Amino acid sequence: MAKIAMMGAGSFVFTRDILTDILSYPELTGSTITMMDIAEERLKLMAGFAKRLVEQRKLKTKIEWTTDRHEALEGADFVIISVRAGGWPNVIKDYDITTARGFESSPDASGVGGIFAALRQIPAILEICHDMEKICPDALCINYSNPMAMICWAINEYTKIKCVGLCPNPPSGAQRLAKYAGVPYEEVSYWAAGLNHYSWYLDFKWKGQDMYPVFAEKFKDFNVYSKPGYLGKDMHGKDIDVDLVEVEMFHRFGYFTSGSKGHIPTYTPYFRRSPATIEKYKIGNMGNSFKIATKRTNDENEELKKQLASGFKFPTKTDENWSKTSAAIMNSMLTGIPCRIDGNVKNNGLITNLLEGCCVEVPCLVDKEGVHPCYVGNLPPQCACLNQNSVFIQELTVRGVVEKDKNKISQAVLLDPLTSTILTIDEMSEMVDELFKIDKQFLKGYK
Repeated sequence: MAKIAMMGAGSFVFTRDILTDILSYPELTGSTITMMDIAEERLKLMAGFAKRLVEQRKLKTKIEWTTDRHEALEGADFVIISVRAGGWPNVIKDYDITTARGFESSPDASGVGGIFAALRQIPAILEICHDMEKICPDALCINYSNPMAMICWAINEYTKIKCVGLCPNPPSGAQRLAKYAGVPYEEVSYWAAGLNHYSWYLDFKWKGQDMYPVFAEKFKDFNVYSKPGYLGKDMHGKDIDVDLVEVEMFHRFGYFTSGSKGHIPTYTPYFRRSPATIEKYKIGNMGNSFKIATKRTNDENEELKKQLASGFKFPTKTDENWSKTSAAIMNSMLTGIPCRIDGNVKNNGLITNLLEGCCVEVPCLVDKEGVHPCYVGNLPPQCACLNQNSVFIQELTVRGVVEKDKNKISQAVLLDPLTSTILTIDEMSEMVDELFKIDKQFLKGYK
């Protein structure tokens, strides 16, 4: 059976959900799963969880753990990556520097936070991939780390490794749209394409019926649909929340995006440019989740310790879209039973009006031969225009990281639509200098 290497396996959420979903496929339960992380204590704890889950279900899965990357990669068929170089402290420092200048950054998308996250993440992940070239060159790299598009672009451009990047946004966004339409998610079909955190639902249908006219009717009056509970309640009795950013993008550009209020405001100049727009679109403060991240991690570790000590019975399934996808890919490649996913892959003529060679998020079919991206053709011109600006920023960032060229990084920041709306050109240059200083341990050798 397969060997699955999990890089960054000390993560509570990543490891718990991925392992639970892998072990829900009978064809994967005979695999060897090797867990690797540089944080040894957390890794030991998560390995304890993995072994308990295997024992609880009476499976034959072999669980290994190691802090040695080479050992983890030896003989691997699949390498799942979810790492955060520098951890949360650097994310919070980036955030503090940008908020002091009047706007918020996010490490998970584009913008200043995404650019400087890429400076930390890309070198670390390229090291893993270069090791894969020597140790397990035929293995499939499944990347979950952000900023997704820039990382996958670097892997595709500067290594020979087969790679697909996975994100929960397309299926999660489709679930929200199904709620807006008032139809079961299991009965909808969609076709989404574009960039990670910035793809477009080009089709959204329920039993073959185009739902876009339904959405146009439901979202006619902002003063009505912006009220809590406008769309009724979900199956748990909670108000169905309307993502006002999503709906605004639909009104202005004709399509819903997969980015929602968590990501689209960092790609565009429209929503975070003032306290008034933040309030209007109910975007909220990203820093609230960043600054409690360390405490949340510690709390999760303590909870897991208590569960392991008490003989707690862990759930055998998850409801998480993001973790199910990687297990589905591995199952299809091992069994030949096909599945369809939304993957981040190299743009080899897939989206014809986005830059050739960039990283795009498109529907993909998976079978025993691997991941097969689907041809999309041209995006609607307004969608392509918005995406293409982000593509050029991503390209400058990737080239800047690999070439250690501070000038390219500065240019990427200068071209960012949100940052350039709020700061002058001199203020942006000063900010870049400050960000380089706080991340200096990751940026040696830059010219």
